[in-house]
Amino acid sequence: MAETYFTPATLRFLRDLAAHNNRTWFKAQQARYEAQVREPYLRLIADLQAPLAKISPHYRADPRKVGGSLFRIQRDTRFSGDKQPYKTWAGARFFHERRREMPAPSFYLHIQPGDCFAGGGVWHPEAPTLKRIRDFLADNPATWKRAVHAKAFRERFEMWGERLTRPPRGYDPAHELIEDLKLKSFAAGAGFPDKLACSAELLPHAVDTFRRIAPMIDYLCAALDLEF
Repeated sequence: MAETYFTPATLRFLRDLAAHNNRTWFKAQQARYEAQVREPYLRLIADLQAPLAKISPHYRADPRKVGGSLFRIQRDTRFSGDKQPYKTWAGARFFHERRREMPAPSFYLHIQPGDCFAGGGVWHPEAPTLKRIRDFLADNPATWKRAVHAKAFRERFEMWGERLTRPPRGYDPAHELIEDLKLKSFAAGAGFPDKLACSAELLPHAVDTFRRIAPMIDYLCAALDLEF
């Protein structure tokens, strides 16, 4: 029998957290967070291990409470003008086994009231990583076009993030993929309704999304000399 992980109570907690984003409130409500957000998300991550391994044996769904796929609810406010202590969403990153050695693309699942989505890629890479991807893209356009410009991909997914207004320095402005070379992130995905997040369709939907976006992840791995 297909399992349901999140419920309307999950989304209600996240809405309440957005309205009371302070440590006193969260400490008083931490049992709700554990029962309605963290524990079901860790179960989902564990259940994604086998299907993710079929997509790529080099990717991990890690259900540990700390240091695994689930992002901490606490925000890092050290360098941010926004000092709210907690994220108002719950996200999980399904990462490459070599992620600690080098930057690597990830699969991603995001649960937030009115803004649930799934996808993957490389978000805001550092300049050296960005250049490696752009160089690979400039030299290997055909495989990228098959992965990302295919009708099935374009109908389902959108590329995330900003683009440069002008071609990046050192690349041919007439290159057939110049609009993609302007990307600052190489990530894509698609939103889904809150109702799906709270249904037994969530796990198969996430698996299907990861399977369909895998050709792009595979390409990015190749650009960064990673196995897929």
